[in-house]
Amino acid sequence: MARESVIIECTEARKEGKPPSRYMASRNKKLQTEPVEKKKYNRFLRRHTLHKEIKN
Repeated sequence: MARESVIIECTEARKEGKPPSRYMASRNKKLQTEPVEKKKYNRFLRRHTLHKEIKN
């Protein structure tokens, strides 16, 4: 199976002392070898922030 599920976490929340938001995402292991980065909504900061893949 080429698709894998990954967890992405907010990069800005910890700097501001708030809890980070996390989302599930998927990627194709064969075509996308670099970590996933997406702009997602963080409800604690009430704005869209950059979320990066974290290690499992």
